[in-house]
Order: sequence, then C-alpha cells, then structure tokens
Amino acid sequence: MPIDFNNTNSIWACILTETLQRLGVVAAVICPGSRSSPLAIAFAQQPGIEAIPVLDERSAAFFGLGLARQLRLPVVLVCTSGTAGANFYPAVIEAQESRVPLLILTADRPPELRDCRAGQTIDQLRLFGHFPNWQGELALPALEKGMLAYLRQTIIHAIQRSLLPFPGPVHLNIPFREPLAPLPEFEATTVASHFHPEEFFSAVEPLIQSKLLPQEAFQTLAIPIQHWQQCNRGIIIAGPAQPQEPEQYCRAIAKLSEALSWPVLAEGLSPLRNYAAINPNLVSTYDLILRHQPLAKQLAPEMVVRIGELPTSKELRTWLNLTQPTQWIVDPGQQNLDPLHGQTTHLRLSVEQLAQALQDKRSKSKAPSEFLNLWSTAETQVRQSLDQSLAAITTPFEGKVAWLLSQTLPSHTPLFIANSMPVRDVEFFWQPGNFKVRPVFNRGANGIDGNLSTALGVAHRNQSSVMLTGDLALLHDTNGFLLRNKFAGHLTIVLINNNGGGIFEMLPIAKFEPPFEEFFATPQDIDFAQLCATYALEHELIQSWEQFTQRLNPLPTQGIRVLELQTDRKTDAKWRQENLGRFAEDVHTLP
Repeated sequence: MPIDFNNTNSIWACILTETLQRLGVVAAVICPGSRSSPLAIAFAQQPGIEAIPVLDERSAAFFGLGLARQLRLPVVLVCTSGTAGANFYPAVIEAQESRVPLLILTADRPPELRDCRAGQTIDQLRLFGHFPNWQGELALPALEKGMLAYLRQTIIHAIQRSLLPFPGPVHLNIPFREPLAPLPEFEATTVASHFHPEEFFSAVEPLIQSKLLPQEAFQTLAIPIQHWQQCNRGIIIAGPAQPQEPEQYCRAIAKLSEALSWPVLAEGLSPLRNYAAINPNLVSTYDLILRHQPLAKQLAPEMVVRIGELPTSKELRTWLNLTQPTQWIVDPGQQNLDPLHGQTTHLRLSVEQLAQALQDKRSKSKAPSEFLNLWSTAETQVRQSLDQSLAAITTPFEGKVAWLLSQTLPSHTPLFIANSMPVRDVEFFWQPGNFKVRPVFNRGANGIDGNLSTALGVAHRNQSSVMLTGDLALLHDTNGFLLRNKFAGHLTIVLINNNGGGIFEMLPIAKFEPPFEEFFATPQDIDFAQLCATYALEHELIQSWEQFTQRLNPLPTQGIRVLELQTDRKTDAKWRQENLGRFAEDVHTLP
C-alpha cells in the first residue's frame, strides 16, 4: 500500500487516495499546478487508481464526467488553487442536472494566506454554489491519529454523498501548507512505526450504488394502476435516459405498456428505440405525427404516464400543453420535472420499481384498444413514408446522418450525441432497431461546452465509440484533443460541418439579417483537415453515403478520427421546414 511517509502533506494525500481506492474509485483526472502537488503525487503513485493528466480544467472536468457516466462510479477531479477550479463549473452543473457522481478536490492555500493578496488565491469555499450534493473544506493536514481518522471518514462521507440519495458532484476544498513536494520531515517519518494500515483501513469497503438506493421506497407510494387500466386513451412517454441496465429498463416499460395497452412515445435519446423488439407498442415518429393538426387532435390522450424528463420535441410539449391530460411522472429523483405545470403527480420511483409493483399486484394485460391501434397505424405509415424519403436522398443532408447511424453502427456502440441540431435530428429520424446502441448525452443543462471531452471520457478504455456533433460544438471544445496521448480506445467523430449553428436556422431569428449570420449562425470558416493535422488525428472527408456507412462498421479499435460531412445549413433547414410536416398528411387511421 503506497503510503509516503516523507512529510505531513504526503501522508495526508496518500491516506486520502488509499481510502478512495478501497471505496472502489478507479479513475482520477489531474490538472497541473503547484498547490495540488501532494494530491497529484499521491494519485500518480496509487496503483489502484488510473491517474490521467489533462492540461485544461474545463476539458478535464467533462472528460471525468464522461468517464463517470461510463463507469457508473465517482471519478475524481483534482486542480490547483485560484481560478483553476472555476473552470470545472460547467461540468459540475451538468453532473448535478444529469445525476453523474464526481468528487472535486480543489487544492488551496492555508487560511493565513487568504484575504491578503497572496498569489493565485481566491475564495474557493462554496465555489460551485448550490450545485454540489455536498461540499466542505478539509482541515489542514495533521499527523495525530484522530485527525487521520477524521480524514478517512470525511472521504467516505464525500463518496457516499456523491451517490446518495442520488448521484451528483461533491466538492472538497483542501488547504496545504508548504512544503508541497515530498521533502523529508522528521515527525512524519516517525509515524510509519506506529501506523498499521490494515487496521486503519479495515472498515473501508467498496460502495455499490445500486445497494445504496432506496429500493423499498416505492412500497409506500400510492400507484394508481387500476385507475390507469380503466383509461382507454392513455399514452406512455419515455424521455431521454441513460439507465445502467438498458435492457431491463426497456422491459419494464414494455411491461407497463402491455398492462395498460397504451402506446409508448420513445425519445431518440431513450434506449427504447434500440431495443425495439421488446416493445411492440413503440412510437418513434410522434413529432412528425403531431405536426398534422387533425391527427394530433384525434390522438389526444386523457392520461399520460411519463418516464423521466420530457423529450426534446417542441411539438410534443405544445401538444401536451394544449390537450392538458392528467399526468404522472415516474422518476426516483427529487426535482420537479414538469416545465409545463400541468395536472401532474410525481411518483418518486424508478420504472423498474413500477414494473415490480405491477408484478406484485398481478396486473393482467389488456387487449389492444382502438386508441392504441390508431397510434400504431400512424406510426407504421409515417415511418414508412419517412424511411422512403430519406433513402431517396443522394445529396448531403444532416438528417440522413442520424438515420444511417441507427441502421449501421455495430451492436452496443456507445454514441455520444452533441447538443443543438444533432439531438433533434436523432429525435426526428432515428429508426427503431435492435442493435442496442447506447445513446450518451449531456442534456442536464443542454450546453455545447465540453461535448468532445465528455465523448472521450465515455470512450476511454471502453468499446469503440462514436460522437455525432456539429462544427460549433466541436470547435467549442477542441482543447479536448489534448487528451489524445492519454486516451486509450477509439472514438470516431462524425462531424456535420455546416459552417455555423444550424439550429438557429430553425428559429424565427433566422429571418432577421443582419444581424443573424454574424451574431447567431456565427460561421467560423475552419479547415478541419488542418485542425486534425495539428493534433495528428486521422481526418476523412465523406463524399458519399456509401463511403459513410462503410467507415462505421466495423469501427477501428485505437485512436481518434474525424469523418467530416460538409452540408448546407440553409438548404437543410428549408428541407426540414418543407417536409417534416407532410409525412403525416396522408395517414388514414379511420375509415
């Protein structure tokens, strides 16, 4: 066990890292700096934790976020004092909003060097506002047995709070006096003779998140299953989700759908579209269906059971707001997930727990209702029309990229989907299938910051992965490419280069020129082949759809590559405006 007994700081830092290792932490992202030297050295010498050095703090934090998503375990972020920690802030917000466990360790100067203009010193207490699950400051390092026990127990508490009651970020501010390097101190060397590691760490055991969650809480909830079963005009809405066990999640929703005989409107960022065989009542084209007003009116529900957050679709949100059905939101979290402020009841449980409750109550399946058949007919006809239209497109079109990805990627591929237009194209065009692709995304705060770094974190020591992104989201995080020398695995970046923000072309502001092009679309005129050459990355310009699909299966196993598709955002925006509303026009659901 690597306890460095050179000095007080080295002992303190090594006990911290050893405690984390015994709790099950396996990765730490370390940013360079002087004040954090004891922590950096301790992590570098800890064989049970992979220490990954990253130059840029914002990139480091999002890389850690992606890694934590993949591992389902807290990942440690370490930085020096001053503004370094402030660069973690966007990722801390995303971690809180999307329930990802992070342990942020910000090194700091001791109290006597604060508020006196000592260099690289700011107020780091509560640096991240109310976003952490918990935050605190460690005492100054000390060698008394009681203080070392305090350190151990505080670290245990910090990891517990990163997982309980729900995953999220935890911030510990850690002051150090000099010497920061492991220079020998006499008092420290004497500690080794009476420090018994196995006794000291004997009660530190790995924390398993699934065992920590309140599994029995749902038993006290009033679940109106019989009330739902009496309704023949109900729908289930499955929003964006990144469950730990996607197949189990999909089966739970299928069980609910079968018991109620209700259709399931499945967001493109939900795993349901990638396990389509499990649920015969799946509806993937709801956004297109609801654009046809007579059909939207005919399909209006009386009740809605919503799993997690609302899908991205503005059409769906507007429709729910107009129809005002009674809603139940199934989600174990504590947040208010109803931005529409409708007649809503939050059921604080997971859909897997809800499925278990169905089984416990021996709920029988209902025969398919006329309402379910209406939705199924609409889905079949719109999906057929959409697929035929996309198959016929031979010129570059952004929407066809998501459609082809849904049919081409190898089984179980992690796919990170950047925000703005890629997320919406996935919702519009992602075809249901059974390839078990795992969508990953930062939809907690919906920002474009850190998308590349998050994708690299998802792909690190994982199955070969893919990122779908626009040019602005990629350019916003090009410092993520500095991770290339420490990155292990493969990431293919599917870059849709329309030289600007394509999503703004879909908004009313696009009609106001000037200032639209300069201040909203913000074209950057970047040569991505040259950019990739700067970082020694593989780059390929895609010239045909056949070339594109050939590059996606099989995927390489090592390195980072960029597949660039150059598109015209104004032409693509015009296609969406002219075509998205027409696919449901000819749907015939009634004689």
